[in-house]
Formats: sequence, C-alpha cells, structure tokens
Amino acid sequence: MTFTFSARSYRNLHGVRPELIAVATLALARSEIDFVVTEGLRPLQRQMDLVKEGASRTLDSRHLTGHAIDVAALVGGQVTWDWPAFERIARAFKSAATDLGIALVWGGDWKGFRDGPHFELNRKVYPAPVAKAP
Repeated sequence: MTFTFSARSYRNLHGVRPELIAVATLALARSEIDFVVTEGLRPLQRQMDLVKEGASRTLDSRHLTGHAIDVAALVGGQVTWDWPAFERIARAFKSAATDLGIALVWGGDWKGFRDGPHFELNRKVYPAPVAKAP
C-alpha cells in the first residue's frame, strides 16, 4: 500500500529543508507503516519549552533550522508510539535517503537518549547556523 501525506503533514513540513522533504516523501511511499509529520521547523521558544519539560535535551536542535522532522506512526488510523513501528519507518527513511544520496540521521540510532520519531539531515554534510537562546 502506498501512503500519502495528510494536510497536517504538509503544514508541518513548511520551512523544512527540501532534501529532508524529498526523503520523507519517498519514505512514506515505501513505508509498510503510515506516518504523519508531527513537527518540522520549530521556533526557539517551543524548543526552550520542550527542554524545560524534559521532552528535549538541547537548544542545539536541528528543528530550529528546518533540518529535522518528527513523525508519529499510524496503525489502523491510530497513532502508536510502539518502538517496532518506528524501526520499520526508519528502514523506509534510510532506504530513501540512500537512494537519493542524502545523509540522514535517525534519532533511534543515538546512544543514550534514543528518539524514534526523529529524523534529521546529517550535521557534517548539511551544516546550519545554530539558533541560540537569548
């Protein structure tokens, strides 16, 4: 089955780097599991709030520059945060990135704070100015 982005996902891709949009689009077409983009470009105040809440650990987030997205898995039309769903989605993202020649990092591969919903362009290949707290 081929999935397509919802209006919500398209809105949440606004301001995201075109390379990452291309990977996400191809990943969705290839994925065994439907997913929605929950967040892309993020204002600094939101990032600060997420750090304060413990939902993020950094103010050096790739979301601040449009180099990262978060997704939620959809199974039977319902959001699920089950880890195996993210592993399957990540396979589609990695395959799409490889085929498009785009260096991608999955938060689920991080040591320590593993972030299954998170995908970002590799900092070494796609550097960006970092927004800092005032």
